[in-house]
Amino acid sequence: MSAEKKKFTYAAAGVDIDAGNKAVELMKDSVRATYRDEVIGDLGGFGGLFALDTNKYKEPVLVSGTDGVGTKLKLAFMADRHDTIGQDAVAMCVNDILVQGAEPLFFLDYIAVDKVNPEKVADIVRGVAAACRESGCALIGGETAEMAGFYAKGEYDIAGFCVGVVERGKMITGSKVKEGDVILGLPSSGVHSNGFSLVRKICFEAMDFTMDTYVDDFGCTLGEELLIPTRLYPKTCLPLIDKFDLHAMVHITGGGFYDNIPRILPENCDAEINASSWEMPPVFRKLQEWGNVPWDEMYRTFNMGIGMVLVIDPAEAGGICEYLQQAGERFFKLGKIVQGTGKTQMKGGVFGE
Repeated sequence: MSAEKKKFTYAAAGVDIDAGNKAVELMKDSVRATYRDEVIGDLGGFGGLFALDTNKYKEPVLVSGTDGVGTKLKLAFMADRHDTIGQDAVAMCVNDILVQGAEPLFFLDYIAVDKVNPEKVADIVRGVAAACRESGCALIGGETAEMAGFYAKGEYDIAGFCVGVVERGKMITGSKVKEGDVILGLPSSGVHSNGFSLVRKICFEAMDFTMDTYVDDFGCTLGEELLIPTRLYPKTCLPLIDKFDLHAMVHITGGGFYDNIPRILPENCDAEINASSWEMPPVFRKLQEWGNVPWDEMYRTFNMGIGMVLVIDPAEAGGICEYLQQAGERFFKLGKIVQGTGKTQMKGGVFGE
């Protein structure tokens, strides 16, 4: 008789369905805490259900966005800390749709892992859920994909997808931007989620630091500074969108000042930015110093301490600034819109006068 053939199972191939189910159980409470009144049903459906209240809008326009966290994930692996990276995934999506005037309605996440660790997955999703709650959007669906043999041991990827709504008449498109408009900036929380390929090259190759390296200028370890999650701007900006006629908004992500601001500029205008108008956070000065990075490259790669830019009519500048002050929000007068060819002009500070 021939030898009995070996029996294979999905678990033996590296996929543990029971672990996946346990992860769902661990995340249920945090996910349900994000639900808005418009959410229909509960976890476990094949699709998330959301009943848009069309009575609130004359002409509702849905705005969607999707993004990931990028190589900042490598730092989460190095620190074995996974409770903040979810906010990065949410922020990169909700901040993007916000600049078009949209209120975030709901969010879906996708997490792909080499092997499901229920507690780790639950930590990631708790971070997603907390960011959704702060942004006012519901986490109505997601997917955790266990992909044995595809990712390195202990590693994962996360991506998000967000849908928001804006009244057609309140859409922010940049079409109103004109010479003389005032440019305001809202501070970032740190490096956010862009430029980490360069960050890792500088910090862990050129300088040979570890995540536990203490940096006096930061008042904390390198890892603690770099893992600060991306700031969420909806709470600050949605009231502004409602109360004022904003000409444009810009989320400063990959491409920094040079590539993002021109996306809202008319062909005959430039954005004149005074780099001395805000205090550059220490993390950017140290990255520039450690890596001997040209300043133009710094402002093209990082947010440099400004995560959101508002372009406003001079006639409304006083009211907007007063509102921000009363709300306890920090802001900076970065510059103005001038005649030009659709570019960003950096002046002051390291760029001279």
